[in-house]
Amino acid sequence: MDKDSKEALQVTKELAAKFIEARTISPANFAEIFPSMFAVVQKTILKSQSGEKE
Repeated sequence: MDKDSKEALQVTKELAAKFIEARTISPANFAEIFPSMFAVVQKTILKSQSGEKE
Protein backbone atom coordinates (compact mmCIF):
# COMPACT_ATOMS: atom_id res chain seq x y z
CA MET A 1 0.00 0.00 0.00
CA ASP A 2 1.41 3.36 -0.99
CA LYS A 3 1.73 6.39 1.27
CA ASP A 4 -1.39 8.11 -0.08
CA SER A 5 -3.55 5.03 0.42
CA LYS A 6 -2.28 4.64 3.97
CA GLU A 7 -3.06 8.28 4.69
CA ALA A 8 -6.54 7.93 3.16
CA LEU A 9 -7.16 4.80 5.22
CA GLN A 10 -6.14 6.54 8.44
CA VAL A 11 -8.31 9.59 7.75
CA THR A 12 -11.26 7.39 6.81
CA LYS A 13 -10.89 5.35 9.99
CA GLU A 14 -10.91 8.51 12.09
CA LEU A 15 -13.95 9.87 10.26
CA ALA A 16 -15.80 6.60 10.66
CA ALA A 17 -15.06 6.57 14.38
CA LYS A 18 -16.43 10.10 14.73
CA PHE A 19 -19.55 9.20 12.74
CA ILE A 20 -20.11 6.15 14.94
CA GLU A 21 -19.69 8.30 18.07
CA ALA A 22 -22.22 10.78 16.67
CA ARG A 23 -24.52 7.86 15.79
CA THR A 24 -24.57 8.94 12.16
CA ILE A 25 -23.52 5.44 11.14
CA SER A 26 -23.73 2.24 13.11
CA PRO A 27 -21.36 -0.70 13.37
CA ALA A 28 -24.03 -2.72 11.57
CA ASN A 29 -23.79 -0.67 8.36
CA PHE A 30 -20.08 0.14 8.67
CA ALA A 31 -19.04 -2.38 5.99
CA GLU A 32 -21.52 -0.85 3.58
CA ILE A 33 -20.42 2.76 4.12
CA PHE A 34 -16.65 2.52 4.72
CA PRO A 35 -15.60 1.75 1.11
CA SER A 36 -17.42 4.77 -0.28
CA MET A 37 -15.99 7.01 2.45
CA PHE A 38 -12.50 5.70 1.64
CA ALA A 39 -13.02 6.39 -2.07
CA VAL A 40 -14.04 10.00 -1.42
CA VAL A 41 -11.09 10.63 0.91
CA GLN A 42 -8.62 9.02 -1.49
CA LYS A 43 -10.02 10.97 -4.45
CA THR A 44 -9.70 14.21 -2.47
CA ILE A 45 -6.07 13.47 -1.57
CA LEU A 46 -5.20 12.69 -5.18
CA LYS A 47 -6.94 15.84 -6.45
CA SER A 48 -5.11 18.01 -3.93
CA GLN A 49 -1.77 16.60 -5.06
CA SER A 50 -2.50 17.22 -8.71
CA GLY A 51 -3.64 20.78 -7.97
CA GLU A 52 -7.18 20.23 -9.24
CA LYS A 53 -10.13 22.07 -7.80
CA GLU A 54 -13.62 20.67 -7.38
